[in-house]
Amino acid sequence: MDQYVKEIQVRWSDFDPNLHATHWAYYQYGALSRVDFLKERGLTLEYMHKEGFGPVLFREESVFKREIRPGERIFVALFLKKAKRDFSRWTLEHPITKEDGTLAAVVTVDGAMIDRSKRKVIIPPPFVVEVFSQMPKSESFEWID
Repeated sequence: MDQYVKEIQVRWSDFDPNLHATHWAYYQYGALSRVDFLKERGLTLEYMHKEGFGPVLFREESVFKREIRPGERIFVALFLKKAKRDFSRWTLEHPITKEDGTLAAVVTVDGAMIDRSKRKVIIPPPFVVEVFSQMPKSESFEWID
């Protein structure tokens, strides 16, 4: 199975006073992974702004498995978990693993692209479909109606 993985050095600011990584940090790790994937393929925020559309998330969820500690290196993968065939809606999954391979968390997001002026979900332009089609698919990937 193809993979897209970003290595991330956790920061002191990612932790609360009990040295637990905050829920917000996990969401940021997922966002870094997916934004870098899109950017590396030319689907930048500048491009989307110029074309009048952008991403919107309907749901963001983290399932925590093992603690991340200050100073650890983590690896954040990106998988397409579900999608409509026109990519007007999609679900992305970000397994977060520790350096020793232990699964620390799984971040899942449901989203779409919206027309920024009309504030409505759109069928994305062909270039977006091309980029999303390049995403590695999860083992449980499914097309949705």
